[in-house]
Amino acid sequence: MMSNDLHTITSKLWAMANELRGTMDASEYKNYILAFMFYRYLSEHQEQYLVENNVLDVASGQSINEAYLEQAVGEDLADYLEDISSSLGYAIAPNDTWASLINKINEAQVIPSDYQTIFDNFNKNAELNKEAVQDFRGVFNDINLGDSRLGSSTNERAKSLNNIVKLVDGIEYRGDDGKDILGEIYEYLIGQFAANAGKKGGEFYTPHQVSKILAKLVTHGVENTGEFFNVYDPTMGSGSLLLTVGQELPDGTPVKYFGQELNTTTYNLARMNLMMHNVSYNNMALNNADTLESDWPDGPDAKGIDHPRSFDAVVANPPYSAKWDNDKTKLKDPRFSDYGKLAPASKADYAFILHSLYHLNNTGTMAIVLPHGVLFRGAAEGKIRQTLIEKNYLDAVIGLPANLFYGTSIPTTILVFKKNRQTKDILFIDASKDFEKGKNQNSLSDANIEKIITTFKERKDVDKYAHVASIEEIKENEFNLNIPRYVDTFEEEAPIDLAEVIKQLEQDNQEIAELEAKINEQLKVLGVQI
Repeated sequence: MMSNDLHTITSKLWAMANELRGTMDASEYKNYILAFMFYRYLSEHQEQYLVENNVLDVASGQSINEAYLEQAVGEDLADYLEDISSSLGYAIAPNDTWASLINKINEAQVIPSDYQTIFDNFNKNAELNKEAVQDFRGVFNDINLGDSRLGSSTNERAKSLNNIVKLVDGIEYRGDDGKDILGEIYEYLIGQFAANAGKKGGEFYTPHQVSKILAKLVTHGVENTGEFFNVYDPTMGSGSLLLTVGQELPDGTPVKYFGQELNTTTYNLARMNLMMHNVSYNNMALNNADTLESDWPDGPDAKGIDHPRSFDAVVANPPYSAKWDNDKTKLKDPRFSDYGKLAPASKADYAFILHSLYHLNNTGTMAIVLPHGVLFRGAAEGKIRQTLIEKNYLDAVIGLPANLFYGTSIPTTILVFKKNRQTKDILFIDASKDFEKGKNQNSLSDANIEKIITTFKERKDVDKYAHVASIEEIKENEFNLNIPRYVDTFEEEAPIDLAEVIKQLEQDNQEIAELEAKINEQLKVLGVQI
C-alpha cells in the first residue's frame, strides 16, 4: 500500500513530468527523468560516503560540495576519485556533482554539451574500478541530448534539460517518518511510464501485482540461513521483478541478483533501478545479452564473482510467442538437448522455459508467465511439454485474468517448476475470474493474490477454483494442460419455474390492459376517435 506522503510526492511529480514532456512519447521521456534521478542519487550517495568516512574536512557553515570543490583539486583530484571509486564502484568529479550542476543552472551557464561532458567524465571515471565497470559504464548513454523534441534550438534544448533537472532536484526523497522512499518513487515512475507507453510498456515492466505472485511462489518455504539467496531473471526488463523477489524473502536475507536483458535501454534502466533500491554493485550481475543466443556465462566475471550456473529461484516474464533462431545445432545445447525437439521458430515460449529451468538448482523454484498456448499447442511444443511432465518438473499451472499486462489483453498463465518434487501430480488454479475491473487495464487486489498463494501452499481441491491432478489424469488428457479440462468452473443456471413465469405474464398482460384503458379514456376526453 502506498503511504500518503509517497502518494502526494509521486502524484505531483508525475503531473509535472507529464507537463514537461510535451509531445515526447512516455517510453522515451522516461530515459531523461529516470536517468537524472539516478545521477542525483549517485552524487548524493557519494557526498554521504565522503562525510561518513572523513574523506573531507568540512568547515563550519561550509557545504559538502564546497569542501569537495576546494580540496579535490590539482594532483589531489585523481587520489580522491580513486578512493571514491574503490569503495562505491564509481566516482563523480567536483565540477560534475549534482550540487555543482544545480549551481550552474541557477547561473544560466549550462548548455546541452555540458551535460555530455558530465556523462563522458562519468564513463571515464567508471574505468577506475575494474570490478565495477560492467555496472556503471554507459549507464547514461540513452539520454539523447540532441533530440529535437526537447527543442528546435540549442537554447531550447538546454532549457528543457534544465527544467527536468530542476524537477528532479525538487523531489523530497524522505517520507514523513524520515524513511528514504527514493526507490519507491523510482518504482512508481517506472510503472507510470509503462502504463502510458502502451505496447512498449510491456517491454520493460511487469505489473507489480503479477510480480508479487511470482515472488511469493518462488520464496515459499525459504528460510534465512545467512547464506546468499541467488535469484535469476533471464528477461529482466527494468529489474522490478528481481527486486520484488528480494522483498518477499525473510527479513535480513542477503540476496544476489542476476539477470539478462536484450534491449540496451531497458538494461540500463535495470542497472539504475537495482542500485536505487540500495543493491550494491557487488551483489548484482546483469548482462546486456540475448538470453536464447548467449547462455548465462559460466566462470568468474570482471568482478571475480564466479557466476552460479544454477540459482535458488528463477523468475521470468519473457516476450510472448517471440521469434527465435531454432537452428538444429541448438539440439546439442545442454539447455535443450534433453527434450528431443526445439521450440518452433515463430514461438520461443518453450525455449525460454527450458533455458530458465536449466538454470534452476535442485532445491529451488521457478515461476514463468506465458500465453495459454503453451498449455495445449502440439507438435514440437507438445513433445517438450510431455517430457517436462514425465521428468516430474512441472508443479503448478495458474490461470490469470485477461488484460493484466501492458501491451496485450490476452489471458496468461504462470507455470511453476521444481526439480525435487516428491509427488507426481500437478496443481491447477483457475484465477481468471478474480480481478478488479479497470478502465484500460484489469488489476489484482491483495485478496486475489492471497487466494492464489494460499491455494498454492495448501495444495487441495477447491470447488470451481483449483484441482490437484494425478499423472494418470494428465496422461488421459494426452498431456494437454488446458485448465478447463481440470478445473470445472461451469455454473448451472437456476431451474426455471414455468408456473411462476406464466403467472408473471398474466400479471403483465393485466397491467398492459389497464394502461391501455386509461390511455383510451384520456384520448376520448381530447376528442380523438379510437
